[in-house]
Amino acid sequence: MPITKGCKQLVEEARARIRTISVDEAKTKLGNPDVVFVDIRDVRELERDGMIPGAFHAPRGMLEFWVDPASPYYKDVFGSGKEFVFYCASAWRSALATAVVQEMGLEPVCHIDGGFNGWKAGGGETAARPKHEH
Repeated sequence: MPITKGCKQLVEEARARIRTISVDEAKTKLGNPDVVFVDIRDVRELERDGMIPGAFHAPRGMLEFWVDPASPYYKDVFGSGKEFVFYCASAWRSALATAVVQEMGLEPVCHIDGGFNGWKAGGGETAARPKHEH
C-alpha cells in the first residue's frame, strides 16, 4: 500500500504552524543567556561538520523523551523557560522537531531557515563538537 503523505508534505504542514527565523535573526540570538540553540542532527554530523557554538545536542530520535518531564530520559534544559532555536542540516528535520515540541507545549520555539548549512553560508560562527558529550 502506498504512503498517503510524503515527507515534503509533512515538512510543509509543520512549517505552516511554526516560527521560522532567518540566519541573520538567529545570529542576533547567539550568546543570549535566555536562548538555547538545539542541534538535532546525528552525532556523526556534528563530528564531521561542527555545530553552532554553545548549542545543546538533542538527537532527533530522543527529542520527545528529553522534552517530557514525565519521561525517565528528561533533560532539565527543556524546563529552563528559555527560548529554543532548533536546527538540523537543512531545516527539514528541525521543522518537524519544532512542530512536535510546540505541540507538546514547549514555548517559545522556532527553527533556523536553511538549517546549519544556511547558518554556515550566512557567515554564522561554528565550533567543533565538545569532546565531553555522549
